[in-house]
Amino acid sequence: MNKSKTTNGYEVTILDQLNVQWGNFIRYRFLLQNLVSRDFKVKYRRSVLGILWSILNPLLMMLVITAVFANIFRFEVEYFPVYYLTGILIFNFISEATNGSMLSILNNHNLIKKVYIPKYIFPLQKCIFAFINMLFSTIAVIAVILILGLTVRPTALLFWVPMIYALIFSIGLGLILSTLAVFFRDITHLYTVWITAWMFLTPIIYPIEQVPESVRLIIYFNPMFHFIDYLRNVVMHGTVPGMIENLICLAFAVGFLILGLAMFKWKQGRFILYI
Repeated sequence: MNKSKTTNGYEVTILDQLNVQWGNFIRYRFLLQNLVSRDFKVKYRRSVLGILWSILNPLLMMLVITAVFANIFRFEVEYFPVYYLTGILIFNFISEATNGSMLSILNNHNLIKKVYIPKYIFPLQKCIFAFINMLFSTIAVIAVILILGLTVRPTALLFWVPMIYALIFSIGLGLILSTLAVFFRDITHLYTVWITAWMFLTPIIYPIEQVPESVRLIIYFNPMFHFIDYLRNVVMHGTVPGMIENLICLAFAVGFLILGLAMFKWKQGRFILYI
């Protein structure tokens, strides 16, 4: 568009760019499906139980954590196994999605150098793959709820809402990490330390009431806390979070997505020089 055009002309230009990007996404959607399918085949290749590990892994970890924290440390949390599983479900998803996204550009450098592919496909693929794994792991939560006899209320049907918030957040953070990893390889080691600290800064094992008031403010600025708390509210407590809590989750999710898209678009032209 001519630079002398009015604001409306500029808006048309942005819409045209969005249409081009959407057209590219539609064109390469089959590649995205194939990449996700490849990840499943690679992860569960030569595994006897295959996809069942997505269900068994959180169940086995739940038994260990429950034995240690519910019995030895005696955290007073009703239905502690469900409390733990709802927390670790979101944490494992975000951890898997962001760790996979962080290395997605570097690990596909041969393909990127040979043919044109929208580079955001690779971080997006890792997030979708991790999201599907989370859905399988949800079966473990349902099984434990039925075994313990926890009353399931209609609000539990909203379990997918915090998962979608977490997915959008993970895509944004994944784009940021994948960009940083191209130019600063040490980020992969630093993030390993951070993800461990992040877990302990999130009330996954312990109740937030056990945290001193001075530390709770830090936890309230933790996006993962809000996603997990939302899931526990609808599944365990039978309550639907209000508008403020939804806006907080949405702000974290969309904010990181916008930041990730902006950073990725800004730097992706130079990826080829560093991979």
